[in-house]
Amino acid sequence: MASDDKNDSNGSGPWGKPPPGGEPNVDVQELLQRGQDRIRSVFFGGGGRGGGGSGGMNWRTTLFILLGLVVVWLASGFYRVLPDEQGVVLRFGKFVEQTAPGLHYHIPFPIEEVIRPKVTVVNRTDIGMRIGSADYSGSGPVRDVPEESLMLTGDENIVDVDFSVFWIIKNAENFLFNIQEPPGTVKAVAESTMREVVGRSRIQPILTEERQGTEEAVKELMQETLDRYGAGIEVTQVKMQKVDPPAAVIDSFRDVQAARADQERIRNEAQAYQNKVVPEARGEAARIRNEALAYQEQTVAEAEGQAQRFLAIFREYRQAPDVTRRRMFLETMERVLGDSEKIIIDNQVGQGGGIVPYLPLNELNRTRTSTGTGQ
Repeated sequence: MASDDKNDSNGSGPWGKPPPGGEPNVDVQELLQRGQDRIRSVFFGGGGRGGGGSGGMNWRTTLFILLGLVVVWLASGFYRVLPDEQGVVLRFGKFVEQTAPGLHYHIPFPIEEVIRPKVTVVNRTDIGMRIGSADYSGSGPVRDVPEESLMLTGDENIVDVDFSVFWIIKNAENFLFNIQEPPGTVKAVAESTMREVVGRSRIQPILTEERQGTEEAVKELMQETLDRYGAGIEVTQVKMQKVDPPAAVIDSFRDVQAARADQERIRNEAQAYQNKVVPEARGEAARIRNEALAYQEQTVAEAEGQAQRFLAIFREYRQAPDVTRRRMFLETMERVLGDSEKIIIDNQVGQGGGIVPYLPLNELNRTRTSTGTGQ
């Protein structure tokens, strides 16, 4: 046979094997060509020498790879929203929906994408100062920004106000699409609002007792402005860090404040003295008035009693004038001579002998009483 002759002529066996005891005759160029044909048939379905029978296998492999890529692309649409986040789904850059915390799915990129802003993180914006530390503890070096902090009060005084605004995201859609650069917007609104509130107030209350009221007023006005913009931001707190007059006049202002404090102290002392003296004077006046009223009532009562007594005597006198006249004389003499030394003189007796002996019975009784007590 021709094949046998050919194999024999090449010095090999019928299956291309070298004869026993002989050296192999290998065609290296042919082996390389066969390898290239096989690779071409696998990836491109081409038919090199001896590769036409493997076309079906090559198409199946390519289809499997494409299906795998599609599965991986579809699986990339799964996403998770953390508890402190809010998912915002965009389709070709346009808002589609908001998603709550949990596992969700969207059409993979580039058709849809998801933005997950932190909605529970408290953000801080400083106005009038810059804190050097990266955290919000306020422990780092502070740099003053006078172009932001110097403000004009309602009584035409200049005050230096440094304050901080704390805010969170309450609506992710509005936060992302209604305003540009949210931190800058919050800063601009905060500075404008503080200037408006300070411009309606006097400097003295802002520096002393009205700081909390000023903070609340700024917070309410800021929230109203941001809601009108549809910013999706909630202001949680406004904290005034420093409220002072400008540095150039702060010493003179402190002297004025000290003088006002002394004035207030002296006024309070005077008020305390007034509160002490006036009630005492009012009490003394009330006492004198009451004593006068009592004396008036007593005198009127005595006068009325004397008048009633006189009228009673006058009625008796009209009924028996002689008897009444004698009784009145005797009662009067009793009152006059009751406690006096008495000497009785009889005018009918001659000169020097008209003295009538008088026996003071009262004195005898008093002498006996004192003698009995002494024994």
